[in-house]
Amino acid sequence: MLSRFMSGSIRNLEREYNCTVRLLDDSEYTCTIQRDAKGQYLFDLICHHLNLLEKDYFGIRYVDPDKQRHWLGFTKCIAKQMKSQPPFTMCLRVKFYPPDPAALKEEITRYLVFLQIKRDLYHGRLLCKTSDAAMLAAYILQAEVGDYDPGKHPEGYSSKFQFFPKHSEKLERRISDIHKTELIGQTPEESELNFLQKAQELETYGVDPHPCKDVSGNPAFLAFTPFGFTVLQGNRRVHFLKWDEVTKLKFEAKTFHIYANQKEDKKIILTYFAPTPEACKHLWKCGVENQAFYKLDKSSQVRTVSSSNLFFKGSRFRYSGRVAKEVMEQSAKIKREPPEIHRAGLVPSRSCPSITHGPRLTSVPRQRRRAVHISIMEGLESLRDSAHSTPVRSVSHGDSFMPRHRHHTTDAGEGGSSQQVISDEAYCPSDSVLPTPTAEHSLELAVARHPNGAPCSIEEEESEAGTPEGQVAEFGPDGRVFRLGRTRKSLPNNEVQELHKFILSVLRMFLVTMGLLFALLSLLIMLTESDLDIAFLRDIRKTPEFQQFHFEYFCPLRRWVACKFRWMGGFLIDK
Repeated sequence: MLSRFMSGSIRNLEREYNCTVRLLDDSEYTCTIQRDAKGQYLFDLICHHLNLLEKDYFGIRYVDPDKQRHWLGFTKCIAKQMKSQPPFTMCLRVKFYPPDPAALKEEITRYLVFLQIKRDLYHGRLLCKTSDAAMLAAYILQAEVGDYDPGKHPEGYSSKFQFFPKHSEKLERRISDIHKTELIGQTPEESELNFLQKAQELETYGVDPHPCKDVSGNPAFLAFTPFGFTVLQGNRRVHFLKWDEVTKLKFEAKTFHIYANQKEDKKIILTYFAPTPEACKHLWKCGVENQAFYKLDKSSQVRTVSSSNLFFKGSRFRYSGRVAKEVMEQSAKIKREPPEIHRAGLVPSRSCPSITHGPRLTSVPRQRRRAVHISIMEGLESLRDSAHSTPVRSVSHGDSFMPRHRHHTTDAGEGGSSQQVISDEAYCPSDSVLPTPTAEHSLELAVARHPNGAPCSIEEEESEAGTPEGQVAEFGPDGRVFRLGRTRKSLPNNEVQELHKFILSVLRMFLVTMGLLFALLSLLIMLTESDLDIAFLRDIRKTPEFQQFHFEYFCPLRRWVACKFRWMGGFLIDK
């Protein structure tokens, strides 16, 4: 009896596993779920924990063992998607940015979007002019510490907080001046709403940049926003296509194609190359989901799309959620008392307040927060958010990015390294952020040091790791990454993978061809030998061409085949 009970308990444990989801305030929600549970179950658990109803804007991000980012599919089993052993670690992030954050029905939703955009600002994805950056930071300060109080806020108090990857003393003074004079009396709700409305006007609002290369081999960043498809290259936005103009998204291996129709029936095709086939597929899926969410009027209009042609390796995918217009209509029907939001004060670590709607199972240790803060303030490292890929440089309202002027000062700190300082007059929050040297695996957490001391932005995920084995990043004279390569050790594996893909493509083409021939042969036999009295078959049989084919070719062939079978039968009987 005891052994039977123990074996049953072991089987139950094998059917369950722990899953940890990092929320937008850096706290962690841990739960135990069944092995066959689908993504929707876990997502509903988190939304219930947060008391969130307008949940269609959010998603769960995870990383596979190959360091490739994915959005968790809600209709599929979690364990099969992760492709790794439990326990699993994932992140709750904004997947679809609201086109108009002010139109959100509930304050809790606006607060979560506020946390996400604040992360974007800190990690160098929401970029702007100096004046806009100062105003955004002042809104954060007002929302989380309240009105300026000389007794609580001594001179230089804003320098204790890190709103951007890097900024100057002059910008800190501007932030303090705005907070002292222009925002007095604003409640946290009003400051957060003003912050969202200001961020919405920026060109990089909602940008989730995917690193790619164009046909000439030049690096570029592809991004999907609430308003359309964007290509950022060098220091310019080279393409912007509204969702109504995008007609098709397609990928083949590492090649990504965008088909669009612009004014006056002008058709264009943009082609870019992702670092890996997996990254290209992720890019394609993100594009398909964003186009369906923002462009369509009803979810019933969503169609299954194919990534490629018939004879090439491809994928079929269908967006399964509601679209933006349906979400807004559903939000208007919400009638309940607004849930309570417990805003924590602004901490000098990462400017990420916490939300508490009930008992939190785990939280970020204080020691870890302090260690992160110290490393940031010393300019030694900067953690990139796990919801997005490599940061990009952008501007507000304009095709060109702001010019950047730099001067250097000697850091008297440990090691005596030189640290880069950005000029006030051309402030760009991500100016000190380099493209990650692990762009092909952009979701791992790493600590990287700029040659002159400036931080290199790396994504935060499950654990700390360096540059993956086989990756080599070369730096130019100014310290920026100008070439990313692989060591020779990884080349044989790539060649074997390419050979396997080629063999699979040839085999797939052969099987499709044989299937078509078999289908044609079956149709021919049905036309000539069957007695089916169907209208379209009868019409075909009466055509002169079919009768000529039947008497001149098919009947002699049938007699020849029958003769061969009789000869083989007689030969076998004689033996």
